[in-house]
Amino acid sequence: MDALEQVSRWPVGTVAVTVLGREDASGTGTVRELGRTGPDDHPFRLASVSKLLSAYAVLIAVEEGAIGLADPAGPESSTVAHLLAHASGLAFEGDKVLAAPGTRRIYSNAGFDRLAEVVTRATGIAFADYLAEAVFEPLGMRRASLVGSAAAGVTATLADLRTFAAELLAPTLLSAATSAAATSVAFPGLTGVLPGFGRQDPNDWGLGFEIRGSKHPHWTGGANAPTTFGHFGQAGTFLWVDPVARLACVTLCDRDFGDWARRMWPPLSDDVLAQARPQVVNPSA
Repeated sequence: MDALEQVSRWPVGTVAVTVLGREDASGTGTVRELGRTGPDDHPFRLASVSKLLSAYAVLIAVEEGAIGLADPAGPESSTVAHLLAHASGLAFEGDKVLAAPGTRRIYSNAGFDRLAEVVTRATGIAFADYLAEAVFEPLGMRRASLVGSAAAGVTATLADLRTFAAELLAPTLLSAATSAAATSVAFPGLTGVLPGFGRQDPNDWGLGFEIRGSKHPHWTGGANAPTTFGHFGQAGTFLWVDPVARLACVTLCDRDFGDWARRMWPPLSDDVLAQARPQVVNPSA
C-alpha cells in the first residue's frame, strides 16, 4: 500500500503499521489485511492504547455477569460505566475528585486502575491474568502482556494489535449490543480536555473508546468519520476503527508522542482512507 511509504520518513527509530478492512457492512464479514509495513514481532509499549484492551476485558466481565456497568465504582455516585467513559470526576492520577460524576469528561488513568481493582475483587483473578485469559489468549495475542497499570502498561507487537483490530471490526468476544454501546457516545455532551489536543466541546467518549465526533484538532484524519473510535498513546502509538469506511489502522513506534505526531498522523490516516476504502468496497481493486 503506497500510503504507508511515508512512515519511512518519520523521525522515529522503528515503526510498524497495519491496515485492515471488512468487506461487507454486516459487522461479521471477512476481515483482511490491506497493507503492512515494519516488523511484525517487535514489542512496543502501547501506553494509553492499553486502555482499549483493558476496557475490552472489563466489558467481557460485564457480559459474564461478574460486574455490571451500573455497579458503584470509584467516587461516590460513580459507576463502572462512568470510569470507562472518563466521566467519574477522578483526576488523571491519585484519588482527588474534580467534578461530580457525569458532569465533565476528565481523562483519568486512575479510573482504569479502579476498574482493574473492581474486576479483581469480583473475579478473584489478578487483572493482568484476567486480561490475558479473557482477551489475549482467545485472540492469539501471543506476545501481549500487562505489567503495572491497566491504563498504560501493555506491551504488544503489531501481530498482536492486528488481531485485536480485526476483533474490533468484527467482534467475536463481545455481543453486538455490547460492542455497539462501547463504541457509541456515553454521557453525551460532556466537555473536557483531550490530552495533547486541548479542550474539546464536546469531548465524546464511549466505554473505554475515544469517539472522534467533531473534535478539532485531532490525531485521526480529517476524512475519518465522526463515528471513528479508538485511542492513541504517549508512546507514539494509535489504533482507530472507522465503521463507515469499515477500516482499521494500527500504528506503533518507538518515539513518544509530540509535535511530530500531530503533524504526521492525520495525513497518514487520510491517505490510508483514500487508498484502502476502494479495496473494501471493491475487493478486486
